Amino acid sequence: MSSTAFSHYIPVREDWLARRTEPALEPDLPIIDPHHHLWDRPDWRYMLPELLADLGQGHTIVATVFVQCRAFHRAEGPEAMRPVGETEFVNGVAAMSASGQYGPARICDGIVGHANLQLGAAVREVLEAHLRAGGGRFRGIRHITAWDPDPAIMNPAYTPPKDILYREDFRAGFAQLAPLGLSFDAWLYHPQIPDLTALARAFPETPIVLDHVGGPLGIRFYAGQRDEAFRSWRAAMAELATCPNVRVKLGGLGMRINGFGFEDGAEPPTSDALAAAWKPWIETTIGLFGADRCMFESNFPVDKGSYGYGVFWNACKMLASGASAAEKAALFAGTARRFYRLEA
Repeated sequence: MSSTAFSHYIPVREDWLARRTEPALEPDLPIIDPHHHLWDRPDWRYMLPELLADLGQGHTIVATVFVQCRAFHRAEGPEAMRPVGETEFVNGVAAMSASGQYGPARICDGIVGHANLQLGAAVREVLEAHLRAGGGRFRGIRHITAWDPDPAIMNPAYTPPKDILYREDFRAGFAQLAPLGLSFDAWLYHPQIPDLTALARAFPETPIVLDHVGGPLGIRFYAGQRDEAFRSWRAAMAELATCPNVRVKLGGLGMRINGFGFEDGAEPPTSDALAAAWKPWIETTIGLFGADRCMFESNFPVDKGSYGYGVFWNACKMLASGASAAEKAALFAGTARRFYRLEA
């Protein structure tokens, strides 16, 4: 991953990952993976064959949701409309999967795209174009708002202003989602969670899902401050949980910004090690929001630099080992199915 725009991603080392295989726990438990990407970059390819290889590690993946990642934007036409090319591409992959030729899982059964909400009310035209391109699968928008004063923590591909969730233009665009039946995927860092709470309260009719457990930071300024970060994060999550229109994705903790350092081991981490490291964050989130408002997510291939797909789902199943059958059904499939309105 040599590109400057993606240097903050952990490189995927297939030979290293291959050193850790585990039999799937509860292999018959149906799973909807509500957060993965597909792309074909000069130094990183993760397309349908690569995704299918990961899905084939013993767990029962019945459907997936694609989330925007700047893949296959249109090369021409108005700048605002170019992200519609991503939806066109993903809908093609979904159609391939729906043929049954690539296995029983309904790949990209839901599609989350991008539209620049800072266009204000004018973004409605872009949203309607996504809906037309999505073949009935388009479900919502992710407009990345992750911000930190440290440029090293920022993704160079996304440079939102600090106060974007309060800006009049952004909120005018956000107001277009609910009338079209669309949801919002929120990706930000844990110090920004109160900003999302304010947005959720201002738009109670808009379904919102917080990606990656709220983006807890653990590097640079935040290194060595895990306990303090956890206390701040927990307080913010408790407030956010009072917003009934908000759900949370449980995953995305394999990124460099989280500071867990799984990638530094001589061997890939075991599912036991992942579950132990994540237990405070996952159990606290489920305790605050309830299983019916939480969904496990892979965030692949971004998190693939830290652990394998099958090992990840084993860790999730360990973390849910004390849950009831109904709670497990919600955490692994039901919440995602309801939020994204899937048939799987």
